[in-house]
Amino acid sequence: MNKPTIEFINLGCSKNLVDSEKLMGLFEANGYQVSHDSDDITADIAVVNTCGFIEDAKQESIDTILELAQAKEEGRLQKLYVMGCLSERYLADLEAEIPEVDGWYGKFNYKQLLVDLEKLEEQEKLDTPEDFHRHLTTPRHYAYLKIAEGCDRHCAYCAIPIITGKHQSRPMDEILDEVRWLVSQGVKEFNVIAQELTYYGVDLNGKQQIAELVERMADIEGVEWIRLHYAYPAHFPWDLLRVMREKKNVCKYLDIALQHISDHMLSRMLRHVTKEETYELIRRMRREVPGIHIRTTLMVGFPGETDDDFRELLEFVKWARFERMGAFAYSEEEGTYSAKHYEDDVPAEVKQQRLDKLMRVQQNISAELEAEKVGRQMRVIIDRQEGDWFVGRTEFCSPEVDPEVLIPADELLTIGAFYDVRITDAEEFDLYATTKI
Repeated sequence: MNKPTIEFINLGCSKNLVDSEKLMGLFEANGYQVSHDSDDITADIAVVNTCGFIEDAKQESIDTILELAQAKEEGRLQKLYVMGCLSERYLADLEAEIPEVDGWYGKFNYKQLLVDLEKLEEQEKLDTPEDFHRHLTTPRHYAYLKIAEGCDRHCAYCAIPIITGKHQSRPMDEILDEVRWLVSQGVKEFNVIAQELTYYGVDLNGKQQIAELVERMADIEGVEWIRLHYAYPAHFPWDLLRVMREKKNVCKYLDIALQHISDHMLSRMLRHVTKEETYELIRRMRREVPGIHIRTTLMVGFPGETDDDFRELLEFVKWARFERMGAFAYSEEEGTYSAKHYEDDVPAEVKQQRLDKLMRVQQNISAELEAEKVGRQMRVIIDRQEGDWFVGRTEFCSPEVDPEVLIPADELLTIGAFYDVRITDAEEFDLYATTKI
């Protein structure tokens, strides 16, 4: 008897994506045919991996579930299952409101779905090394590598600890084994992710071990690029900068969310870092790792933010000249410290005005920094071909969120290969290049 086909719909962050890939791999190892994020779902079963972080993401998850519930009602889908952050956070409410869903799974028990479908009696079947046999949804040459789950920071605005619980580091040897397996599958670029990667290892032996982990990863043959995402500014592990400087396959790139700069805001946000410490952090990063590209995220409109607080933030952005920067307006999340203790007192129109002004400043900075690359020789990896262009990235560009490098398609390049190119032109968010150096 043929097993049903399964379609995975992944919503939310790259950490969610890794969970989906691992579950897809488990299903494939047990004889199922899986697909993901199809434009037209024709599978027998749909599995939605949801996001429950901010209001827009929660609404997207609910809308997707309702759409698939309708498809099930119309007979276009046999079964519908939901997993991830939204169901971890709102399980009881969702079960009552959307009875068309055949099974709800949270952030940590999603492997139980295979047990339930297979009617297995032995949980051990799920805990074999086949866990590493992820079904990669990314191009084969890069992958996301999740090294921890959860967070112990408890920033005032953030619901992540409510959803995922305390920080849990994966054992280092297990991570390194997964890296070796991914290399054997053709992966060259590793985007290391965690809600807070600089805390890695503290729960294992009381010490920050991110520098050791990255250094050991860098020594694995076949690892061409390692890129680091979601660091935290307080108690930064300085040895990580040495590793980044000394290991050529560790990208000079760091994603570190700073959120704000005024001491007033940092204190209210419970960030446990000061304005002076943040300035010194940026100075030291640039001093110890020449050429580093820093990606950060900033927030405007947090409860109590004054015009003076915002002016400090603008001046900081002008001073720091971040190579990559995103920003968003504060949105109250139920259950968080700020929702319980602060009034959301910055008017929506003021939030938007501040956000627009901040991003205008950053856009000018980005355009200037990208223009400075014209004439430089850089190494790129080719992700895909689109029309008349091959599209690649430098070590300073994370997939999907950062600027890309466009190279004429008549240069006949290979997707997944590295090339030395010369930058010929720059736009605000893209570079143009040629391999004809």
